[in-house]
Amino acid sequence: MMKLLRPCTRNNDEAYVNFNWDKLGFGLTPTDYIYIMKISGKDNFSEGSLSRYGNIEISPSAAIFNYGQGLFEGLKAYRRPDGGIQLFRPELNALRMKNGADRLCMPSPPVDVFVDAVKKTVLANQRWVPPPGKGSLYIRPLLMGSGPVLGIGPAPECTFLIFTSPIGNWYKCGPSMSLYVENEVPRATPGGTGAIKSITNYSPVFEAVNKAKAKGFTDVLFLDAATGKNVEEVSSCNVFIVKDNVILTPPTNGTILPGVTRKSIIEIALHLKYKVEERDVPLMDVLTADEVFCTGTAVGVTAVASVTHYDKRVEYRTGEKLVSQKLRVMLTEIQTGVVEDKMGWTMQIH
Repeated sequence: MMKLLRPCTRNNDEAYVNFNWDKLGFGLTPTDYIYIMKISGKDNFSEGSLSRYGNIEISPSAAIFNYGQGLFEGLKAYRRPDGGIQLFRPELNALRMKNGADRLCMPSPPVDVFVDAVKKTVLANQRWVPPPGKGSLYIRPLLMGSGPVLGIGPAPECTFLIFTSPIGNWYKCGPSMSLYVENEVPRATPGGTGAIKSITNYSPVFEAVNKAKAKGFTDVLFLDAATGKNVEEVSSCNVFIVKDNVILTPPTNGTILPGVTRKSIIEIALHLKYKVEERDVPLMDVLTADEVFCTGTAVGVTAVASVTHYDKRVEYRTGEKLVSQKLRVMLTEIQTGVVEDKMGWTMQIH
């Protein structure tokens, strides 16, 4: 049904699709190929293959439909100034998927298989990687319980799938965000799945996010379920504050997703000799912070312009000369190959 297609090296006239890159936002633009692999045990996985982008066939009794047994990842491919293509720390996404798979009783591709699959998918869709400075190719790996089940339990077979879409430099929020503090609905609870990228973490917060957006906010800032006093994260990204020259972020203690961008920003900040603390961050510290910013694959490093708690709105500085801006610039220059990667984070694939 599916055969492996060998990506070819295109000449300069075919390097890019005919596309208006200047109007590229954050939305689905289907590319040429997807990658599919079947896995039925720890060491029992088929040879993955590339297939034309399109719908896939799956059983109505699949565990992903009936019991939400599924994970996803998000990473990007970047076009370097010399026209080449590189990935950013894909092995961390592979490890995070493995941790999530262990939690949901799913077999997962080994790290090298995951990374190789990402490489093949990107190369097959290389003409969709935007020109330097115009955006990136967003990569969405999925691991889903595709085998049929009826009784509650893990699927007998899983499907590992990757699709891609070009996106612009800014997330839907633009260069800054306005957040609304959610006081009633927690994003995650102790002992739950907040620390993995389970598909079940996202739709339960749609209602809270939609209500906030209807009021003109960009997103929701969630509090911890145990006390309701500490901030945890936004619906799709981690949160940091800068207070008294210290960078603070909540710890990944089981209810917060260990973001790849979060980890990278902490390491960059330490490299630049900033003091960084991973500890509980009370909401009151956020409301009295000097800066607030969010990190994630989709948002990159995005400044927060305001946080609203009930009727109290606190505004923060945005723009140039901020700690978050300095961190964002250094991260982006590494990711896009503008500067030498002294951290050893990038992987050139073309």
